[in-house]
Amino acid sequence: MTSISSSIPLSNRHQLMIASVLAILMFATRDYHFSTTYNLPGASWAVFFIAGIYLRTAWPLLGFLALSWWLDFAAYAWGGASAFCLTPAYGFLLPAYASLWLAGRWYAGQYQFAWQTLIPLAFSMIAGVTLCELLSSGGFYFFSDRFADTSWTEFIVRSMTYFPLYIKSFVIYTGTATAAHILFVQLYCQPGTHKQPVG
Repeated sequence: MTSISSSIPLSNRHQLMIASVLAILMFATRDYHFSTTYNLPGASWAVFFIAGIYLRTAWPLLGFLALSWWLDFAAYAWGGASAFCLTPAYGFLLPAYASLWLAGRWYAGQYQFAWQTLIPLAFSMIAGVTLCELLSSGGFYFFSDRFADTSWTEFIVRSMTYFPLYIKSFVIYTGTATAAHILFVQLYCQPGTHKQPVG
Protein backbone atom coordinates (compact mmCIF):
# COMPACT_ATOMS: atom_id res chain seq x y z
CA MET A 1 0.00 0.00 0.00
CA THR A 2 1.24 3.45 -0.81
CA SER A 3 0.35 6.41 1.35
CA ILE A 4 -2.55 8.40 -0.10
CA SER A 5 -4.14 10.35 2.70
CA SER A 6 -4.20 10.69 6.46
CA SER A 7 -7.98 11.03 6.48
CA ILE A 8 -11.02 9.27 5.06
CA PRO A 9 -12.93 11.91 3.08
CA LEU A 10 -16.38 10.67 2.14
CA SER A 11 -19.28 12.49 0.54
CA ASN A 12 -22.55 12.76 2.44
CA ARG A 13 -24.06 10.22 0.04
CA HIS A 14 -21.38 7.65 0.79
CA GLN A 15 -21.66 8.25 4.52
CA LEU A 16 -25.41 7.67 4.27
CA MET A 17 -24.80 4.44 2.36
CA ILE A 18 -22.36 3.22 5.02
CA ALA A 19 -24.73 4.18 7.83
CA SER A 20 -27.56 2.30 6.12
CA VAL A 21 -25.47 -0.84 5.67
CA LEU A 22 -24.36 -0.70 9.31
CA ALA A 23 -27.95 -0.25 10.52
CA ILE A 24 -29.10 -3.24 8.47
CA LEU A 25 -26.17 -5.27 9.79
CA MET A 26 -27.04 -4.43 13.39
CA PHE A 27 -30.69 -5.32 12.83
CA ALA A 28 -29.91 -8.58 11.05
CA THR A 29 -27.37 -9.82 13.59
CA ARG A 30 -28.92 -8.79 16.91
CA ASP A 31 -29.01 -12.02 18.94
CA TYR A 32 -32.77 -12.42 19.07
CA HIS A 33 -33.70 -11.41 15.52
CA PHE A 34 -32.23 -13.20 12.50
CA SER A 35 -28.79 -14.15 13.80
CA THR A 36 -29.99 -17.37 15.44
CA THR A 37 -31.82 -18.38 12.25
CA TYR A 38 -28.88 -17.75 9.94
CA ASN A 39 -26.11 -18.37 12.49
CA LEU A 40 -24.75 -14.84 12.17
CA PRO A 41 -22.46 -13.51 14.91
CA GLY A 42 -23.54 -10.24 16.50
CA ALA A 43 -22.17 -7.16 14.74
CA SER A 44 -23.09 -4.41 17.23
CA TRP A 45 -19.56 -3.87 18.54
CA ALA A 46 -18.12 -3.67 15.04
CA VAL A 47 -20.95 -1.37 13.90
CA PHE A 48 -20.07 1.29 16.48
CA PHE A 49 -16.35 1.02 15.75
CA ILE A 50 -16.78 1.25 11.97
CA ALA A 51 -19.26 4.11 12.34
CA GLY A 52 -16.66 6.00 14.35
CA ILE A 53 -14.17 5.60 11.51
CA TYR A 54 -16.34 6.59 8.55
CA LEU A 55 -19.14 8.84 9.80
CA ARG A 56 -18.03 12.40 10.52
CA THR A 57 -20.42 13.66 13.19
CA ALA A 58 -21.69 12.37 16.53
CA TRP A 59 -25.27 12.11 15.27
CA PRO A 60 -24.77 8.57 13.93
CA LEU A 61 -23.55 7.52 17.39
CA LEU A 62 -26.81 8.73 18.90
CA GLY A 63 -28.74 7.08 16.07
CA PHE A 64 -27.09 3.70 16.57
CA LEU A 65 -27.54 3.93 20.35
CA ALA A 66 -31.23 4.61 19.78
CA LEU A 67 -31.45 1.75 17.27
CA SER A 68 -29.81 -0.72 19.65
CA TRP A 69 -32.17 0.32 22.44
CA TRP A 70 -35.21 0.04 20.17
CA LEU A 71 -34.18 -3.43 18.98
CA ASP A 72 -33.76 -4.58 22.57
CA PHE A 73 -37.07 -3.03 23.61
CA ALA A 74 -38.88 -4.59 20.65
CA ALA A 75 -37.42 -7.99 21.46
CA TYR A 76 -38.55 -7.81 25.08
CA ALA A 77 -41.93 -6.19 24.40
CA TRP A 78 -43.07 -8.12 21.33
CA GLY A 79 -40.48 -10.78 20.53
CA GLY A 80 -40.67 -12.84 23.70
CA ALA A 81 -37.00 -12.32 24.57
CA SER A 82 -35.92 -12.88 28.16
CA ALA A 83 -35.72 -9.82 30.38
CA PHE A 84 -32.66 -11.20 32.17
CA CYS A 85 -30.41 -8.43 30.83
CA LEU A 86 -32.96 -5.68 31.41
CA THR A 87 -31.54 -4.30 34.65
CA PRO A 88 -30.21 -0.94 35.93
CA ALA A 89 -26.86 -2.05 34.50
CA TYR A 90 -28.31 -1.73 30.97
CA GLY A 91 -27.20 1.91 31.06
CA PHE A 92 -23.59 0.76 30.94
CA LEU A 93 -24.12 -0.11 27.29
CA LEU A 94 -24.15 3.60 26.46
CA PRO A 95 -20.51 4.27 27.47
CA ALA A 96 -19.53 0.78 26.31
CA TYR A 97 -20.71 1.38 22.75
CA ALA A 98 -19.46 4.97 22.84
CA SER A 99 -15.97 3.69 23.69
CA LEU A 100 -15.94 1.69 20.47
CA TRP A 101 -17.13 4.70 18.50
CA LEU A 102 -14.44 6.91 20.10
CA ALA A 103 -11.80 4.29 19.31
CA GLY A 104 -12.94 4.41 15.68
CA ARG A 105 -12.89 8.22 15.68
CA TRP A 106 -9.36 8.21 17.05
CA TYR A 107 -8.21 5.79 14.37
CA ALA A 108 -9.82 7.88 11.62
CA GLY A 109 -7.45 10.70 12.59
CA GLN A 110 -4.46 8.36 12.31
CA TYR A 111 -5.50 6.70 9.05
CA GLN A 112 -3.33 6.56 5.98
CA PHE A 113 -3.46 4.06 3.14
CA ALA A 114 -0.19 2.41 4.06
CA TRP A 115 0.91 -0.71 5.92
CA GLN A 116 1.86 1.45 8.92
CA THR A 117 -1.84 2.10 9.50
CA LEU A 118 -2.19 -1.42 10.90
CA ILE A 119 -0.43 -0.34 14.11
CA PRO A 120 -2.93 2.37 15.16
CA LEU A 121 -5.77 0.22 13.78
CA ALA A 122 -4.77 -2.69 16.02
CA PHE A 123 -4.30 -0.36 18.99
CA SER A 124 -7.71 1.25 18.53
CA MET A 125 -9.40 -2.14 18.12
CA ILE A 126 -7.80 -3.58 21.25
CA ALA A 127 -8.51 -0.48 23.32
CA GLY A 128 -12.10 -0.25 22.06
CA VAL A 129 -13.11 -3.87 22.66
CA THR A 130 -11.35 -4.04 26.03
CA LEU A 131 -13.05 -0.93 27.36
CA CYS A 132 -16.37 -2.05 25.90
CA GLU A 133 -16.05 -5.43 27.62
CA LEU A 134 -15.18 -3.85 30.96
CA LEU A 135 -18.12 -1.46 30.78
CA SER A 136 -20.76 -3.79 29.36
CA SER A 137 -19.93 -7.13 30.99
CA GLY A 138 -18.39 -5.56 34.07
CA GLY A 139 -21.35 -3.25 34.51
CA PHE A 140 -23.78 -6.13 34.18
CA TYR A 141 -21.84 -8.42 36.49
CA PHE A 142 -21.32 -5.93 39.30
CA PHE A 143 -24.44 -3.75 39.07
CA SER A 144 -27.29 -5.86 37.67
CA ASP A 145 -28.15 -7.61 40.95
CA ARG A 146 -28.24 -10.88 39.00
CA PHE A 147 -25.23 -12.24 40.91
CA ALA A 148 -25.39 -12.70 44.67
CA ASP A 149 -21.66 -12.68 45.39
CA THR A 150 -19.44 -10.80 42.98
CA SER A 151 -15.66 -10.82 42.80
CA TRP A 152 -13.03 -9.76 40.33
CA THR A 153 -11.76 -13.33 40.17
CA GLU A 154 -15.12 -14.67 39.03
CA PHE A 155 -15.54 -11.77 36.61
CA ILE A 156 -12.18 -12.55 34.99
CA VAL A 157 -13.11 -16.23 34.69
CA ARG A 158 -16.44 -15.33 33.10
CA SER A 159 -14.73 -12.88 30.75
CA MET A 160 -12.27 -15.54 29.63
CA THR A 161 -15.27 -17.66 28.65
CA TYR A 162 -17.39 -15.10 26.80
CA PHE A 163 -15.05 -12.27 25.75
CA PRO A 164 -13.29 -14.32 23.01
CA LEU A 165 -16.67 -14.83 21.32
CA TYR A 166 -17.19 -11.07 21.13
CA ILE A 167 -13.64 -10.59 19.87
CA LYS A 168 -14.19 -13.20 17.17
CA SER A 169 -17.32 -11.55 15.78
CA PHE A 170 -15.72 -8.10 16.06
CA VAL A 171 -12.67 -9.23 14.06
CA ILE A 172 -14.84 -10.93 11.42
CA TYR A 173 -16.79 -7.75 10.66
CA THR A 174 -13.93 -5.27 10.97
CA GLY A 175 -11.76 -7.56 8.88
CA THR A 176 -14.43 -7.66 6.19
CA ALA A 177 -14.75 -3.87 6.32
CA THR A 178 -10.97 -3.52 6.03
CA ALA A 179 -10.87 -5.78 2.98
CA ALA A 180 -13.73 -3.83 1.38
CA HIS A 181 -11.94 -0.55 2.13
CA ILE A 182 -8.70 -1.74 0.51
CA LEU A 183 -10.57 -2.95 -2.58
CA PHE A 184 -12.51 0.31 -2.82
CA VAL A 185 -9.37 2.46 -2.61
CA GLN A 186 -7.50 0.30 -5.11
CA LEU A 187 -10.34 0.49 -7.62
CA TYR A 188 -11.45 4.10 -7.27
CA CYS A 189 -8.93 6.24 -5.43
CA GLN A 190 -5.52 5.43 -6.86
CA PRO A 191 -3.69 8.26 -8.67
CA GLY A 192 -4.65 8.39 -12.32
CA THR A 193 -8.08 6.89 -11.74
CA HIS A 194 -10.85 8.92 -13.32
CA LYS A 195 -13.56 7.67 -10.94
CA GLN A 196 -13.80 9.94 -7.91
CA PRO A 197 -16.61 8.77 -5.62
CA VAL A 198 -15.13 10.30 -2.49
CA GLY A 199 -14.53 13.83 -1.40
